[in-house]
Amino acid sequence: MVESTTQTSAAAREIEVPPGALALCTLARIDYQNAVIAEFDGVADRTAEQWARAILEDQPPAMREAMTNRFGALGVRLGPIPSDDHVLGWQVRQRTPDQVLLGAGSTIGLLPEIVVQRADGALVFAYFNQRETDEARARWAAAEHMHVPAMLKLLQGAVDRFRSDR
Repeated sequence: MVESTTQTSAAAREIEVPPGALALCTLARIDYQNAVIAEFDGVADRTAEQWARAILEDQPPAMREAMTNRFGALGVRLGPIPSDDHVLGWQVRQRTPDQVLLGAGSTIGLLPEIVVQRADGALVFAYFNQRETDEARARWAAAEHMHVPAMLKLLQGAVDRFRSDR
């Protein structure tokens, strides 16, 4: 998946979407894609789904509320929270120990998917969307500049919490 060497310190950084993450995406068309990665000791200590929960759910209540509000502003239709079949309302569409695919419906035609993958001391957090309507395109255009910084912050936070718990 991703060539890496195990490191003791992780700084989340943006990367090209790895082919393995792209292969999991089930959207008919990909209008936007990005990925961030952190390389650190202990990636294998959790499944990909556990990492997805750490990234999205293991946040202070105010941050979780802000995220669900932002998703709602983009027309993302979330499922139940909490749920074994959803991660912060995102439906678990596919799961193995090494990768999880999350997806959600849309009220405006912005179809999103998230992939979390672990391999060789690396944790990848990828996002994809397909925009079907002018409203979806307009809302995404207004939010896109915040997306990568938010993903970096979420991934780095999960890694930092993991390291402080060890």
